[in-house]
Amino acid sequence: MAVEIIENLKKAVLEYDAQGAALWATKAVEEKVDPIKALDALTEAVRRVGDGFGRGELWLPDLVGAADAMKSAMPIIEKEIRRKGAKRKSLGTVVIGTVSGDIHDIGKTMVGTLLIADGFEVIDLGVNIAAEEFVEAINKYKPDILAMSALMTMTSVQQMMVIVTLQARGLREKVKIMVGGGAITEEFAQSIGADGYDPTAPGAVKLARRLIGKE
Repeated sequence: MAVEIIENLKKAVLEYDAQGAALWATKAVEEKVDPIKALDALTEAVRRVGDGFGRGELWLPDLVGAADAMKSAMPIIEKEIRRKGAKRKSLGTVVIGTVSGDIHDIGKTMVGTLLIADGFEVIDLGVNIAAEEFVEAINKYKPDILAMSALMTMTSVQQMMVIVTLQARGLREKVKIMVGGGAITEEFAQSIGADGYDPTAPGAVKLARRLIGKE
């Protein structure tokens, strides 16, 4: 039964079936499947989609569909992991969010999902996040990386404001900062003092690995 559940979890993600993923995650908990193995199944499937996207064999809707399926199952599996006190080996912790004034979510969600699939612990703050909220999250979670998204040119300056605020609080050297989004370029990232930029979600995962010396 456990093998069947694991395979169906993978299948649900690969078929972009959010409802099915949630149902099989619930089944995994009911049948006492190791929640770490269930999480690994989800992340393996998302990684396969992400790799296909990176090779140009799949498209953004495929990545969005796989991410949605994984997101529907993750809270169920994560709750069971916490209940059992289980631990998954982590590459590092990433705090991620879309900056103040910007409510675009898709790119941030793609990056966060692929980071989880790659083995990072991700704290997603959501959208329209003010500089002070990023500061609070860094103080609370002590992440290895802060990842910020800005889709619009008018909100891209908020990434700089976050970095300036971190410098003022003496926190800038405690965290690596990566930025992205439709409004961001390599030149802009360098000009505001970010540690890295990549225009794609799969590329952002590779960048995160480089920033913490895992690649």
